[in-house]
Amino acid sequence: MDGTDESRRATTAVVLREVGVPMRPEPVTLRAPGEGEVLVRVAAASLCHSDLSLATGVLTQPLPAVLGHEASGTITELGPGVTGLAVGDPVLLLWNPPCRECWFCRHDEPHLCEHAADRASQPYGWDESGAPLYPGLGTAAFAQHTVVAANACYPLPRDLPLDLAALLGCAVTTGVGAVLSTADVQAGESVVVVGLGGVGLSAVSGARIAGADPIIAVDTVESKLATARAFGATHAFPAGREVRDQVRELTGGRGADHVLDCVGLAKTIKDSWKLARRGGALTVVGIGPRSDVVEFSALELFHFARRILPCMNGSLDAHRDLPGYFDRVRSGALDLRAMISREVDLAGIPAGFDDLAAGRVIRVLVHPTNDEEET
Repeated sequence: MDGTDESRRATTAVVLREVGVPMRPEPVTLRAPGEGEVLVRVAAASLCHSDLSLATGVLTQPLPAVLGHEASGTITELGPGVTGLAVGDPVLLLWNPPCRECWFCRHDEPHLCEHAADRASQPYGWDESGAPLYPGLGTAAFAQHTVVAANACYPLPRDLPLDLAALLGCAVTTGVGAVLSTADVQAGESVVVVGLGGVGLSAVSGARIAGADPIIAVDTVESKLATARAFGATHAFPAGREVRDQVRELTGGRGADHVLDCVGLAKTIKDSWKLARRGGALTVVGIGPRSDVVEFSALELFHFARRILPCMNGSLDAHRDLPGYFDRVRSGALDLRAMISREVDLAGIPAGFDDLAAGRVIRVLVHPTNDEEET
């Protein structure tokens, strides 16, 4: 990276230095946007379990790093060669941006783009000591500003609240997309959603939008069950041995047509598998650690004939799908405000992560800058 003063942009970011060590805001410098890049003033970033997994080492990330991937902001500077975007544009940050050129992109699977994660291992700035900083999931949104590839910015309509739109960067599009795109739930089909964080509640919303019936929500935290009903669940049960019988009672003794595991641990995957009917589908939405192994016998795979559908980013094709999400927000079919449990500044991120890990919040919305601060 070029280290001259002309090539640097000063800002403040929350830096993860070691796995398991609390993060804190620090002065950092970013390189100026290069070819095909933009500088974005972050309007809001939401705390997501994927960031928590990076902070705790469940997912790997070069360090020191700035996390934050569910975010929105305003473009403040364009690098050379950027077209289709302008300074002042409100944008949604895409943590999984498709290159549109690899095999997966050319075969209508841009959510599996083989280059989407490249930037996470490429330094994008420096800390106070001059050590290189890495952008978590390529976006590094726990900061006042970030530098991202232009293809990681999707223009937002100006009639949508810029801060709330951050949730469309991951939670909402992953949960709703898991239902509508990955699982392809149809009207009248039965759905069970296991795990009622931001993604799980979005999956409940997606099932409601799809016209599913019944929609059964399950979580270990009983306070989340009433919230799930508000999002569209017809039934909500605490996790436990009784859930399988409760699901069968509501589905003619068969089990559910679709089960979405929004936790992703080996135990929840296997338990969720058992909630699906013969010939039904289990969609695995949550992300578990590499060491967590799920086992199925050859006979049960044959006998139950259930499909297992892993879900990456809600099978999102941003160009195809995001306009539909914008329309659902406008119509009220998606209530982004209802997902926000708390709003904090950058210094509130560590406590927000503690609450997220304990299941006390749905989403914590981070405002990195004050309105009166200069862009």
